[in-house]
Amino acid sequence: MAEKYKRTSPVRDVFINNLKGKLGEEVVKERLADFITEVDYEKRFGGDGKSDFTLTANSLIGVEVKSRHGSINRVRWSVSAEEVEKNAVIVCILIQEEVNEAQSAYHLFLAGFLPTQMIKLKTGKISFGINQLLYGGGLLPYLEQFQISANSRKSNLSQSQLIKTQSAPVDLTIFYLDIGDEYFQKGEYAAAINSYNQALQFNNSDADIYYKLGLVNYQLGEYDTAIINYSQAINININHPQAYNQMGLAHYQKGNYQIAIEAYTQAIIINPHLAINYKNRAEVRSRIGDNQGAIEDYHQAIKLNPDYATTQKDRQISRYLLDDKQPLKQIINLDIDDAIGYKNRGHDRAELGDYEGAIADYTQATQINPDDIDAYYYRGNAHFDLGQYEAAITDYTQVVKINSHYVNAYYNRGNALLEIADKQAAVEDFHKAADLYWQEGKLAEYKDTQARIIELEIEASLDILNF
Repeated sequence: MAEKYKRTSPVRDVFINNLKGKLGEEVVKERLADFITEVDYEKRFGGDGKSDFTLTANSLIGVEVKSRHGSINRVRWSVSAEEVEKNAVIVCILIQEEVNEAQSAYHLFLAGFLPTQMIKLKTGKISFGINQLLYGGGLLPYLEQFQISANSRKSNLSQSQLIKTQSAPVDLTIFYLDIGDEYFQKGEYAAAINSYNQALQFNNSDADIYYKLGLVNYQLGEYDTAIINYSQAINININHPQAYNQMGLAHYQKGNYQIAIEAYTQAIIINPHLAINYKNRAEVRSRIGDNQGAIEDYHQAIKLNPDYATTQKDRQISRYLLDDKQPLKQIINLDIDDAIGYKNRGHDRAELGDYEGAIADYTQATQINPDDIDAYYYRGNAHFDLGQYEAAITDYTQVVKINSHYVNAYYNRGNALLEIADKQAAVEDFHKAADLYWQEGKLAEYKDTQARIIELEIEASLDILNF
């Protein structure tokens, strides 16, 4: 480039100016790799034509790189109207060393980027500092969405019209929300917070953004900050049941039990059909000694989701229910070939807490009728209650072999798999159960199972983070 322009400018100045640009381009080339293609300078007498790269899949979408040396708080990059017009993004690189012919090595970093659709020019040029840039980690995902947007129009546009799609708007709120969700699922919480904050720059009246910030801060143990986030979500949308529920969890962690109960109560008022809200409120009531209130909430939770009564995680539910049971039927004697009678007696024995006797009766029922799917299922429950998780898994597996749509068997097998620390298989079973609940129109059970899946995925992310 120095050789090319030596007739119009001092060779040294040309060399230094172009070296700055080339250093920055190396950073972008390393970051985006084959996703972009360099402009062929030999074909352009006037240089790069105001674009340093184009998308490999669409040469009409340009990427301009701006490289500057200076202090991080004072450095500024500038672009012209022509550069804004010809490029989808402006990528800004900060060079830590002053560029000169004697410097042998440089340290650079991608300071951030600006979509040209965000740049509003009042004159022929505009400059901006680092605080005005978007997070550099979102550059590739942004260009990927931009490429999809442009390609979707390609077949219906002329060449001149297609060039204008470089400025096609992308919903940056949704874009940064999606990026934040990906980071959150990966357990990269700092990056998730950064992305959600970027989304707020484009829409600070979206309750779900504050809600998701609350989820991240809750996972980080920043309960006070999480409560503030949930409060902001509720201020925007007073009928946001998830925000009330999560606020209850955060206050519970801080020992603010009465406030937690109030939050759960509000969530129940908004959506009275979600079992987890009753279960969460029951746990707080149990904690403060309100046993009657806990029993009432546990009953309602089980009414909405019967599987709460048999899970190891919720054994306190069983304790309250046993205290509250009506008189049970007496154990009866049976004919040796009465499979249904053995199964019913197994139910009675299980209700009385005689799980070993129940297992014996269910086993007798399966021997008389090997296809009695319910006998296997309830024997699995009895094994579970005795802590015999492998045996329970075997029974639940037999159930789904006979009937692959027996949804509760998947759900309970997931619980048993958790007890033997096979979280991955458990999540797979919960996913299957959720799908079947949805197909059967059992929305309360579906929502509750989905909440269970999210809880396990978050726990898995925390396990990775703690490791």
